[in-house]
Amino acid sequence: MITAFVQDKTAIERGLFDEEMVPEELTQVRMGKIVRDKYPELDAEDQEAVRQHAIAAMNFTQEAKQALVGDGSEASANTAFVDGVRQFALSVRDLDIDLIDRINPFGETYAILAKTMSEDRLKEVAAVIEAKKIKLTPEEARDLAKRAAKSKADHGRLPSLTSTDAWQKKMADGVAFLVRMKQEAMTG
Repeated sequence: MITAFVQDKTAIERGLFDEEMVPEELTQVRMGKIVRDKYPELDAEDQEAVRQHAIAAMNFTQEAKQALVGDGSEASANTAFVDGVRQFALSVRDLDIDLIDRINPFGETYAILAKTMSEDRLKEVAAVIEAKKIKLTPEEARDLAKRAAKSKADHGRLPSLTSTDAWQKKMADGVAFLVRMKQEAMTG
C-alpha cells in the first residue's frame, strides 16, 4: 500500500510542490482510492481501516526519524533509530487518526530532494507541476503570453512561475499553458 502511494505521480507532485494542498487530500482521498482499487472486495469500513493503518505507518516512520534527528542528542549510531522509535511509540496510542491525516506524508521527501537537487532544478520541477494546475482558456493564455513577451522586451527576461509577484506569475501561467497545449498537440 505504501509503495503504491509513494509511487503515485499525482500524490508525489501534490505532496512535494503544491503549497496549497491540504494533507487530508493525500491521506484520505488519494490513499483511499489506492486502497479501494487494491481491495475492492473489502467493505468500506475495512478499506478505511487499511487506509488508516498505512498512513499511520508512514507517519510513524517520519515522526520517529524527526524525534531522532530533531532533538540533537548524541545517541550511538547503532541504536539511535530504535531509540527514536521507542520514544515515539510510547505516545502513539494517544494519536487521533484526524491528526495523523493532517501530516503531509511527503514532508521529509522534499527536504531530501532539496539536498540532492540544485535549487534551479528543484524550481524547474516545481514549475512543471505548477503548470499542470493552470485553468485557463486558450484565448486567456494567448493574451497572457503576449503580455509576457512585452514584459520580456521591457525587463529582459520572461516572467517566472515561481515569481513572488502575482502578475508575473499569472503571465508565466499563460506561457506555460500554451507550451503544454503545443506539446500535447504534437504528441497526439
